[in-house]
Amino acid sequence: ESASIPLIPLGLKETKDVDYSVPFKDFLLEHYSEDGHDFQEEISDLMDQRQACRTPSRSEEGIDLLAGYFSQLALLESRFFSPNRQIGIFFTWYDTFTGVPVCQQNISLERASVLFNMGALYTQIATRCHRQSSSGLQEAISALQRAAGVLHHLKETFTHTPSYDMSPAMLSMLVRMILAQAQECLFEKIALPGIRNLFLSLLKMAQETAKVRTGGGGGV
Repeated sequence: ESASIPLIPLGLKETKDVDYSVPFKDFLLEHYSEDGHDFQEEISDLMDQRQACRTPSRSEEGIDLLAGYFSQLALLESRFFSPNRQIGIFFTWYDTFTGVPVCQQNISLERASVLFNMGALYTQIATRCHRQSSSGLQEAISALQRAAGVLHHLKETFTHTPSYDMSPAMLSMLVRMILAQAQECLFEKIALPGIRNLFLSLLKMAQETAKVRTGGGGGV
């Protein structure tokens, strides 16, 4: 018997290419008197990592890829980006619902968008779980709970994102929707053959116990 209610995954935000190479090399020369060409391999690895993040696999490996790049962004922000100085790198991300682009030099847009995509990817992982088994449903529940946790963290941490899909109101709605889907999976797990019979037996026992406690055990 197939699951009656399909899960609704979130789509990943799309982005334009970013060239870290020239701005980073100029910054290294200006601030550290280092020849940026000596760091070309590291810069290329970072750009390759970002490119791979645009099409992550729908798996824990895809989550790890996004999480790794997200961690790198925290280091980049502390070393290359300053509120008092623009480095000349523009980040462009498209709203996942409207397709409207947002372009900023603020690396917070990059970090928030990657975090959104981690949450979205968890919802996509949930849709791939086998929901006719107890283990598959538990995997879906876990993925949806993680998706909700990531998007809640995004709402609490990045409070001034200029994109509609990452506005506090939209994120609050998405978190509620995702948790509702996790609840649906829990109901499906209870309703599985075997588990359902056990659940009904426990429910009947609880009802009989309640009757005894209220003195109504002599019949219905």
